Amino acid sequence: MTTDLATVLAGFGDVFTLYNIGFVVLGVIIGIVVGAIPGLNGPMAIAIAVPISFYLTPLAGIAFLIGINKGSTVGGAIPAVLLNAPGTPEAAVTAMDGHPLAKQGKPLKAMKMALYSSVTGDTFSDIVLITVAAPLAYVALKLGPTEMVAVVFFSLTIITGVVGDSMVKGMIAAFVGILLATVGDEAESGTTRLTFGILELEDGIPIIAVGMGVLVMGEILVGMERARGTDERALPLDTTGDPANRRVSLAEYASCRRTLARSALIGTAIGAIPGIGSSVASLIGYTAAKRASKKPEEFGKGRLEGIAAAEAANSAVVGANLIPLLTLGIPGNVAAAFLIGAFIVHDVQPGPLVFEEQGRLIYGIFGAMIVANLSNLVIGNIGLRLFALTARVPKNIVYPVVVLLSISGAYLGGDGMFTVLLMLIFSVLGYLMRKLAFPVLAFIIAFVLGRVFELPLRQTLILSDGDPAFLLDHPIAIAFILLGLIVIWRFGFAKKKKPA
Repeated sequence: MTTDLATVLAGFGDVFTLYNIGFVVLGVIIGIVVGAIPGLNGPMAIAIAVPISFYLTPLAGIAFLIGINKGSTVGGAIPAVLLNAPGTPEAAVTAMDGHPLAKQGKPLKAMKMALYSSVTGDTFSDIVLITVAAPLAYVALKLGPTEMVAVVFFSLTIITGVVGDSMVKGMIAAFVGILLATVGDEAESGTTRLTFGILELEDGIPIIAVGMGVLVMGEILVGMERARGTDERALPLDTTGDPANRRVSLAEYASCRRTLARSALIGTAIGAIPGIGSSVASLIGYTAAKRASKKPEEFGKGRLEGIAAAEAANSAVVGANLIPLLTLGIPGNVAAAFLIGAFIVHDVQPGPLVFEEQGRLIYGIFGAMIVANLSNLVIGNIGLRLFALTARVPKNIVYPVVVLLSISGAYLGGDGMFTVLLMLIFSVLGYLMRKLAFPVLAFIIAFVLGRVFELPLRQTLILSDGDPAFLLDHPIAIAFILLGLIVIWRFGFAKKKKPA
């Protein structure tokens, strides 16, 4: 499998139309605004925006969603700095140095350092994605159904093991997700399963209903319960007259170059592994920077290097998360899971064949990612003061608007009121999962992987004819199964043995 230079250049060239760039920029703006509002995050915005992407061209629709994802990583740092209340979970580490620096009268400096670091890490991971995705897809083509089953098994163990405090709860959430993925017509025989005579379920449960219900509405219900009408007060943007406190000089940025490079590498490596996520990358990047620093005692007191370490690491995950999505068809996080839905609606099946069948579109998406990074840099710089105002919007205004958008999106993107009803049912499930500490991430990704997992599993069972010795001819499958078992032992049994 090869992608010729003409296809690559044509793909990148497709981005540079007013139509496509307009939707990338719009996505970035929406992402920054959503990320800047405590209680909201990028995946929630993507879930609501997926139905809109159905009415756009494939490149514009997917680029729009990617713009939201990238913008939200930048926007999440704004309330982390001003409120000490991260707009996105991964920005929690940013708050450790960002908020103390803001309290010293330098909130704009802290937010600009977060912006520059985020764009740096994101751009690095995009370059890695563009460089390695096609060769890895070629390798993935060599994988048969047995190897794919093993890869999905390993991915599910990583997701259920790393996310949440209990692997048992993670496995239960994943099992429920896979079970719900079997609703509808079976892929091989066309047999209808678990529809209970409901015609609308024959094509399966729409991911729009699951995503909006569990991720968006479930979070809103929990947020309404916690808020009780209270809102934090943001710090003022400018409390000194010194221009140096409102900008990041080239020397200050350059002084963090080793930290930026280290965190970008950490975030990219973690992003390429399904399920671990940007919150872990941010924490590891920050910890590594603190250990390598000559002045570790200054971390947590408003050090620019701490902001750089956290933001470069969590933003580097964004591009790298598309590596398993495009090469194997396996979503690395919730945002990637929703992107799969957008791909499929536009008749694009993520996986190793996508570069051969839709090479021009994929390289157009890569070009859109670079445009989104530039948009983040320019729009973030110009509108930082304006975006900071969104951190002050009361939750009693934000939540009703999000509910209205969710209902409208479910209605337009699905089977009318039936999808809205499903969304409301799944919102209750999302609320209960959060209250009982079941990981939502494991549930949603397992739901998406359920359909990817079933067909190769059936094929493997037929090929093996019930003989376990069949695996001896598949060393790659054995390796991934062993890795999965190690993860189960490490995050399941080993955790239980630790003293309370």
